[in-house]
Amino acid sequence: MKSYSKAVRWWIWAGIFMVFIQIVVGGITRLTGSGLSITRWEIVTGTLPPLSEKQWDEAFELYRATPQYQKINEGMSMSDFKFIYFWEYVHRLWARLMFFVFLIPFILFSIRGMLDRSLNIKLLGAVFLAAVVASVGWIMVASGLIERPWVNAYKLSIHLLLGLTLFGYLARVGFIVNGWPRASSLIPFTPWLIFAALLVVQLFIGGMMSGTRAALVYPTWPDMHGEWIPSAISKAENWNAENFTYYDRSLFMTSLVQFIHRKLAYALLIFGAILIWKHRKLVQTTLEGYGLVIFGCLLLSQVVIGIITAIMSWGQIPVFWGVLHQAVASLLLISVLYIIYISKAGQPGS
Repeated sequence: MKSYSKAVRWWIWAGIFMVFIQIVVGGITRLTGSGLSITRWEIVTGTLPPLSEKQWDEAFELYRATPQYQKINEGMSMSDFKFIYFWEYVHRLWARLMFFVFLIPFILFSIRGMLDRSLNIKLLGAVFLAAVVASVGWIMVASGLIERPWVNAYKLSIHLLLGLTLFGYLARVGFIVNGWPRASSLIPFTPWLIFAALLVVQLFIGGMMSGTRAALVYPTWPDMHGEWIPSAISKAENWNAENFTYYDRSLFMTSLVQFIHRKLAYALLIFGAILIWKHRKLVQTTLEGYGLVIFGCLLLSQVVIGIITAIMSWGQIPVFWGVLHQAVASLLLISVLYIIYISKAGQPGS
């Protein structure tokens, strides 16, 4: 395995950290209802925020034409508009900053011959993923500027999942660049791959939870307003295409999404505990041991934070707990990918 310089390693991990921050800021943007405050996608001129009172008035006028303002935020003050504008602006500005943090060192390292062909191909893959994430992000925003006062929940979930895919992809590149060993691992590959697949489903459902604001419907635990299976999903007539498409017109979709999210969380917690118990004696190195411990701590923390977020969602989803829930989910994904990375069966050619 090629040994990369300390500068290259730090560069890759800086990129991973920046993607993580982008995911966190994206969560804040969503939970504060800020995502539709900037109605245009101007890649170059959009780098600067409004700098004069006239520019702020123009930006606010564009926002007043959106369904979100007309149906939810009518009468909003300029100071409140500036607050939601700030978070969407930071979200977009951080994405632009990530581009330059990648591009400038990439050019310098390439000129100095510090990147081999294999790493170059992997980094181009990351660029492609980033472009897809950005494109879907704009498609998502555009979905909330026409009829509905919120972005489309399905598109939001796809955008989140793609962002997490980029995060996980770069993390794996980081594992490789760091030269972390995996040849000695006896931890089996398949059960962790199954766990990862279920976790991806859970992450998508989590995006749907946010997109449909389902937490507001059942802010109780362990039951759901006195029910273990919500009546909205137990009625056969509610299972129709209209309720899946127009999810904001009835309680069906929000009930279904939250029910699945809760039950799958319990299943993942039990599954993860079993994996840790069965594989704890197969650990061969300190890094592998840390991997299992960190995975277990993150998994338990995620369930607890999810419960706290649910029971605090009376009338409004708590931004701190909601964002923390998304952040820990991102780290949990990385911990699973690391264990898969070190799995003996996960090696090339095995």
